[in-house]
Amino acid sequence: MNEPGEMSEISRPDLSAIVITPRSFETVRKTVEHLHAQDIRDRIEIVIGVPSEQGLEPDRELLGGFWGWQIVEVGEIDSLGPVMATCVRAARGPVVVYVEEHSYPEPGWAAALVQAHAGPWAAVGPEVMNANPESAVSWTAMFLDFTDFVAPRNPGPAASLASHQTSYKRDLLLAYGPRLDRFLENETTLQVDLMREGHRLYYEPAARTNHVNVSRLRQFLGSQFFNCREFGANRASLGGWGWRRRLLYVAGSPLIPAVRGGRILRRIRRSGLERSLLVRMLPSMLMGLASASAGELVGYVWGKGDASRRRVTFELERMRYVTELDRRQAPER
Repeated sequence: MNEPGEMSEISRPDLSAIVITPRSFETVRKTVEHLHAQDIRDRIEIVIGVPSEQGLEPDRELLGGFWGWQIVEVGEIDSLGPVMATCVRAARGPVVVYVEEHSYPEPGWAAALVQAHAGPWAAVGPEVMNANPESAVSWTAMFLDFTDFVAPRNPGPAASLASHQTSYKRDLLLAYGPRLDRFLENETTLQVDLMREGHRLYYEPAARTNHVNVSRLRQFLGSQFFNCREFGANRASLGGWGWRRRLLYVAGSPLIPAVRGGRILRRIRRSGLERSLLVRMLPSMLMGLASASAGELVGYVWGKGDASRRRVTFELERMRYVTELDRRQAPER
């Protein structure tokens, strides 16, 4: 564990940013460089989750620009939820945010999150932008995964926020105890529970991040299936659903593609991208909705199975699942 630099006069960071790598620092280097470009980087702690410190080879010069940084050994990664929870428990800031290795915050992102957290919000979520916009499959993934968080949208209270992009008040997460491991597997379930407990969420578009989406069709369909299988399983189990409610949702599952598709179409129109995107996206959107709905149904009936493990590679090694063009065009710092 590395303590804050000697020149720091701040007793604790304002924000702890969690990055997770399956092996070496190089996997998260670009994300950390974008965090280093934040104007309040001297108030940011970097928490690096890794199976073993051996072989990590962190860039100490780059990390030295932050309030402080630490390495958290998490063992074998077969689910993101427990790893994220372990890093949250180790963090030293009052606000924590997981920053994916394929998500690149724009300058001002951290300051906007911290400023918003001065209000009565349990969680503050950013605006999500497409970091690989040349691919129709990427845009489909973007709208399926972040339907309500694609610009334009005004700041304000929200019913949900972007999963794996949202910042939380750490104390509220710690109150979940060992249950946090499961709740962080899918943050939609966590946010529903926070609101049920009387907490409030806030959408802050001044905080913007560029997100790389899966853009290879076969892998996109697989990622949608496993994401939604885990979501359906956790939604039912953490919500305490009995079999009657599960069966009710299974019976209604054929409507899921139509309901989600309608929301996506409305958001595409509001984004001003309808003319340039809709026809290109339509085939992959129909297939993606079908795959996601099938995954959700399987999750309600048979649980998550190995969905958490299957998701890990999509989440921690995203560049394996994008086209060569997208890989070349991923934004630099």
